Amino acid sequence: MQRDVCSRRTFLHLSTAAAAGMVGACGFARTSCGGDDAPWKMRLACSSINFSSLPIEQAVERIAKLGFDAIDIWSAYVGCPHLDDALNRLGPDALTELLKKHKLDLYDFSVYVGGYPRYAELLGKVGGGVAVHGSGGFSDPDDLQKSMKTFLERLKPELELAEKHDSYIAIENHSGKSLLNFIDSIKAFTELNQHPRLGIALAPYHIQKNSESVEEAIRICGKQLLFFYAWQNAEGTGQLPGIGPTDCVPWLKALAEVGFRYPVTPFMHHEPAPDEMAEAMAKSCQYLKACYDRCRTGL
Repeated sequence: MQRDVCSRRTFLHLSTAAAAGMVGACGFARTSCGGDDAPWKMRLACSSINFSSLPIEQAVERIAKLGFDAIDIWSAYVGCPHLDDALNRLGPDALTELLKKHKLDLYDFSVYVGGYPRYAELLGKVGGGVAVHGSGGFSDPDDLQKSMKTFLERLKPELELAEKHDSYIAIENHSGKSLLNFIDSIKAFTELNQHPRLGIALAPYHIQKNSESVEEAIRICGKQLLFFYAWQNAEGTGQLPGIGPTDCVPWLKALAEVGFRYPVTPFMHHEPAPDEMAEAMAKSCQYLKACYDRCRTGL
């Protein structure tokens, strides 16, 4: 993949302008860049599903020791126990204390299983954040616009909950028969969506699977981008930045251009055992930081 390295002056100009043009979608976002007039500062989050074989306390400890700034806590997708354990055993106070102990910010809940309403109150009580889930399929297979309008209409009850609990909903793009899949459907979403608490969780894995441009998808999402998986279309730990073949500098440049206000989340599915996962994730974080430095210095 061709490298696209921005000059330091261009990167700072773009990132400063983007940061100044966006207030931020929630409390975490408002503090993630160190001020609206500051150049874009990359922060990193880790998805708890990447340590799904561990109890939530141990997963949080591992993630903190790897130097992450924030955490994405998963519900029971492929058996991840963390969010249900937080809901049923810990509760908001103990979850808050656990994260505080390890100096991790709560970024979001991934609620592919169970749905946002089940976890909305918990998310609100721990300070609010983003809830990520999928789009489902087409209501009318022959009409993208009609299907997207129907989908957005169906989200109204969730968005009312999000307003009540000071949270935001991000819809992930996905391959196959998902409504939010190709760049055309991402464009339809962003053109039709008028709700300030609704946006996109962009997964480059699926964009690359469609042989489309990740950077173009980021720019189409624009200020509606609430979550970014640093996740490439490869096998095993090769899905992670720095292990697979993708040059991620263009991704970071595009994120700076659109004023992305959230942590970048290196990600993979079907994680190995915790020690191997930790080693791969540490390498990935080091790589992303090097990409960020290359953007800032133009090297």
